Amino acid sequence: MSIYHRENCPCGSEKSFSQCCEKYLNGDSNAETAEQLMRSRYSAYINGNESYLKKTWHKKTRPENIEFDPKIKWIRLRIKNTAEGCVDDEQGSVEFIATYKINGRALQLHEISRFSRSDDRWVYLDGEHPGTESPG
Repeated sequence: MSIYHRENCPCGSEKSFSQCCEKYLNGDSNAETAEQLMRSRYSAYINGNESYLKKTWHKKTRPENIEFDPKIKWIRLRIKNTAEGCVDDEQGSVEFIATYKINGRALQLHEISRFSRSDDRWVYLDGEHPGTESPG
């Protein structure tokens, strides 16, 4: 059982973990929107749930292994914007800022994540980081 069972879900929804992301991470339910998938994937990173992250990552872009840095302490997820990604959409994007600490220093990951439907469920495709140049 997760330490978040009775506390607010780490995804920032203000619901308890058991009423929010736990059902996705346990495989009891699939996310209905791209934002729900984004939030559940954030919770999966906090819980070190590699199998869920792989299951919800598009097979064309999924890495073979996912490494969890034990020095990183995830603090907060803030959703800035969503585009499409609703129940009836085939694709969508979620812009977010995730705050984390390494050795007591607060840092942020800013990403616009792209999602698509695969086998009638949402999967993470890839992401871009606003304000940083693309290689090449």
